[in-house]
Amino acid sequence: MHAHPVEAAPAAGGPNASPGPRGGVRTSPLAEGLLEVEGVSTGYGSFRALFDVSLHVDEGEILAVIGANGAGKSTLLKTICGLLRTEDSTVRFDGRPIGTLPAHKRVGLGISLVPEGRLVFPSLTVHENLLVGGHSRRTGPWSVSKVRELFPLLDRLMDKQAAHLSGGEQQALAIGRGLMANPRLLLLDEVSLGLAPIVVTELYKAIPRIVAEGTTLIIVEQDIGQAVAVADRIVCLLEGRVVLQGRPDEVTREQISAAYFGI
Repeated sequence: MHAHPVEAAPAAGGPNASPGPRGGVRTSPLAEGLLEVEGVSTGYGSFRALFDVSLHVDEGEILAVIGANGAGKSTLLKTICGLLRTEDSTVRFDGRPIGTLPAHKRVGLGISLVPEGRLVFPSLTVHENLLVGGHSRRTGPWSVSKVRELFPLLDRLMDKQAAHLSGGEQQALAIGRGLMANPRLLLLDEVSLGLAPIVVTELYKAIPRIVAEGTTLIIVEQDIGQAVAVADRIVCLLEGRVVLQGRPDEVTREQISAAYFGI
């Protein structure tokens, strides 16, 4: 059973307005966000994981993508970063069609993925993992010293192999490695997965500082509370379809729960 899509009430500014960063509005129906996904349907071989998914992200915005396990959240991020290809025009970054562009070229444009499960290089030290993240040599605010400032817990671990880090330390390293590419758009996949709540809280404290440095974020989460707390807008996926989108102050917890569970 599929829930019917629910959209929050239109933002102030007219019927063609849509929410922008920090509660602003996009007043022109022709205005493009930093990222535009339009009618994406994709998957793995014969298995379809996304069905006609459309969304946008404005520069400086935090978009939270929520949904139960198997909703298509990670597939969406893989489509945005280029690990899954789609029709060229269905994904646009800063106005440029990138749907068929290889992943490494999207990194060069400023799209960086922090994957589910962290996937740090276990035999490399923390410092070496960070250097690998900066291989694209994009200019920007993020450097090894800047990441150490963002995550002080990594400061004393720079010479330690990633295999010997705790889950929270590995997640901080994975985020730092993603930032070393100096992305305009950072994709965070399941930040809280498998971590203690106190560790998750500490990691989420870094998000406002990341945005303040000029990075736009898409956060994929099963933890609804954390996602809603930091997001400018939320999108809920159910069985590969968008079933709810809006600003956190425009949707009720009942609407979110109904969309999340498909009831």
